[in-house]
Amino acid sequence: MEFIIQQSLKLVESGLVPDQAIRTAIRALSKKRLIQEGRYDPEQAAQRYMDVLTMLKNSEIAIETDKANEQHYELPTEFFQTVLGKRLKYSACYFPHAKTTLDEAEEFSLQLYSERAKLQNGQKVLELGCGWGSFTLWMAEHYPQSHITGVSNSATQRQHILEQAQQRGLSNIEIVTCDVNVLELQNGHFDRVVSVEMFEHVRNYQRLFEKIQNWLKPEGLLWCHIFCHRFLHYPFEIKNEYDWMSKYFFTGGLMPAVSTFLHFQQHLELTQQWQWSGEHYEKTANAWLNNMDTHEAQLKPLFEKIYAKDADAWWQRWRIFFMACAELFGLEQGQEWVIGHFLFKKKVIIS
Repeated sequence: MEFIIQQSLKLVESGLVPDQAIRTAIRALSKKRLIQEGRYDPEQAAQRYMDVLTMLKNSEIAIETDKANEQHYELPTEFFQTVLGKRLKYSACYFPHAKTTLDEAEEFSLQLYSERAKLQNGQKVLELGCGWGSFTLWMAEHYPQSHITGVSNSATQRQHILEQAQQRGLSNIEIVTCDVNVLELQNGHFDRVVSVEMFEHVRNYQRLFEKIQNWLKPEGLLWCHIFCHRFLHYPFEIKNEYDWMSKYFFTGGLMPAVSTFLHFQQHLELTQQWQWSGEHYEKTANAWLNNMDTHEAQLKPLFEKIYAKDADAWWQRWRIFFMACAELFGLEQGQEWVIGHFLFKKKVIIS
């Protein structure tokens, strides 16, 4: 069976299989994952849920951080500048209307983040996992009297953000390159901590939230955006050839549940939460794929430079990755896997 799967994946990665067939297979595998995680068996789901909670509480803050960094940022900045929207937002975007463009969806998202995180001019803001700087740069532009500290595990991303800040005349940005496991910052310094699709790379939320509690001022808030399942949570592990996403794009990652954070409130208290339909991620990923296909002639030489003889296979892997994101979050009209926003305040410790 493993041999058959291997050969099937090779065929898919060759580019000879039509996209529609690939998407159909992805939907089937997504439904298979639901069955494996106990989606239709309450007893199995409850046991699996508790097992994962135990694993998270006994883990490092994050695992495989270097591997995850390599998987997504081995390609040069030019790839992401071509495929993503103009803000380089490498996360789900918000499409309020049928005709909303990717660039508009990025702007709608960032404005919504600002409102939900209760951002104001003059604050000290920490962004964990700042990526290519979409939110960091947006905050610096819209709140010129605020100071924005972004944390990324990628030196390439740091360089890009600082170059953009200089070009835009922004002097209120600082970027720290560090693994979150060893990140140390000044206690009681930040009014807000924000994070967009970084907590899916975290395992031990209890330890991370303790750090964040220390970094926040007494009235400070944590706001985060994650992708998640409505009630299942599970790690991305490489157990067999089916675990394609874990192997190539999400090693050490986690699919949280909407309720996962409820079990980690020793240091931070959840005060409000929101959800988007998974269809917003479906539209985002399809827009990325469309940009990639549209600019194939421009991008293919980048793949040949980075991946050499494996360039064609990696070109198709990235296409499959975007298709997988689209089909997963689009399943059941976006009502299985969704986007969650969460707002926390510091917990009052009564001694």
